[in-house]
Amino acid sequence: MSGDFSQADYRHMARALQLANKGLYTTDPNPRVGCVIARGGHIVGEGYHLRAGEPHAEIHALNAAGEQAQGATAYVTLEPCSHTGRTGPCAVALKDANVARVVIAMVDPNPHVSGRGIHLLEEAGIEVAVGLLESEARALNPGFIARMTQQRPFVRLKMAMSLDGRTAMGSGESQWITGPEARAQVQRLRARSSAILSGVESIIMDDSRLTLRADQLDLANAQEVVRRQPLRVILDTHLRLPLAAACLTEPGRTLVITTPDHSDEKRQRLTLAGAEVQVLPASDTGRIDLALMLAWLAENEQVNELLVETGATLAGAMLDAELIDELQLFVAPTLLGGEARPLFALPGLARMADQRRLTIHDMRAVGRDWRIIASPQATSATGDSKVP
Repeated sequence: MSGDFSQADYRHMARALQLANKGLYTTDPNPRVGCVIARGGHIVGEGYHLRAGEPHAEIHALNAAGEQAQGATAYVTLEPCSHTGRTGPCAVALKDANVARVVIAMVDPNPHVSGRGIHLLEEAGIEVAVGLLESEARALNPGFIARMTQQRPFVRLKMAMSLDGRTAMGSGESQWITGPEARAQVQRLRARSSAILSGVESIIMDDSRLTLRADQLDLANAQEVVRRQPLRVILDTHLRLPLAAACLTEPGRTLVITTPDHSDEKRQRLTLAGAEVQVLPASDTGRIDLALMLAWLAENEQVNELLVETGATLAGAMLDAELIDELQLFVAPTLLGGEARPLFALPGLARMADQRRLTIHDMRAVGRDWRIIASPQATSATGDSKVP
């Protein structure tokens, strides 16, 4: 099933990965997948998955290749599906096209179907090789992989801060710390996300809309991308969300997650204002359990990538609970001073031994600002997963 790969194999799989990336902002909740069909060292067909419910990458590539697919090699960034959903099984389509070989970057992480597409192809006498540029393929779909293997989304925290680590003035005023180029990058983060999460305090303070805006989205297909607005998720333990909040009148859905200790009338008023209210079991402190919330979003809303845009309290709680997979910090060359609001609320850090270390993966200029991509290093003890 695995083996040596030629230079041509690497070249064609790299092209398949490029094609898969074309669906970065549109395939949700499906994974991003690309496919190349090559014969005699030349590409005879290629395709990628664009939207859920539409043909998969393999079908587009097979249609482009036509009869030249017979005896050819197919390069796919994710194991071809073997089951029938809204579209037919791609492994069967490859078999029926009489391809001779299929090179797969990574096995499907869904434990219910993992390996079945490979088995179907091998039973048909097709040579299968797996693992070419696997790390690059996995990087395309961190959310889909997390949902399939951990039953929760990939959680990305975005925060904008001054050089002295402050996110807003003491009054709460925060627009704008960073420049237009950084804000355009944030729009891209929103566009690739299934949902955007915020705490009610942030909504009350900023009246955030949490939407995609074509005029700030630096993409050729911006108008098409904004048609799919990410789900807006607001954690609101005490149902304090104002009925006139701007996010309730924007296109798309606004989901308010709360606890059971509220009257039906209070929930109904929010519903009439445009929200969907979801009640989750309260923890023993009466707060929203963050781990439970993530699991619920994965199972019930098929959330792959969750973008967290919030204040210090919720950000600190999620970091302390070890529920953040990636941080994207936009740092502006400005100082807000000691009275301004901090990046994280992390009570209990009294000694240097208590500090929360990060691993920095990338740092680069974005306009006049800097973007740092990092991940938290695991601590020896599991943090509390409750909203303070």
